[in-house]
Amino acid sequence: MPRISGVDIPGEKPTYISLGYLYGIGRATAIRICRSLKIDLQRKAKELSDDDLARIANLLDKEYVIEGQLRRKIQQDIARLRDIGAYRGLRHRRGLPVRGQRTRTNARTRKGVRKTVAGKKGVKEMR
Repeated sequence: MPRISGVDIPGEKPTYISLGYLYGIGRATAIRICRSLKIDLQRKAKELSDDDLARIANLLDKEYVIEGQLRRKIQQDIARLRDIGAYRGLRHRRGLPVRGQRTRTNARTRKGVRKTVAGKKGVKEMR
């Protein structure tokens, strides 16, 4: 398994698919990287030479923010929003959807498991 930026990429898959295993590199970016370095897209990642791997690593270091640096940058951005008291920061702090989605129904991914609150009894039972 070839190793790029501290991550083992799968050797049995084509190069552009394997590059997608790096955090911050998607399909389109992986294709752009392969084309700029003139690496065959369909070549298996295990068939890449050490020179090819070094060229990919150098390009990623120079032009892209990936893996740990990207995770750190995202966390810093969220912390900045919280510190300045922005609306988005408050939503992050409360664990609610940040981008304007509805919360009356559907926000289970952000809100977590439904917590049942004891409601009013029916009108019939009060008589």
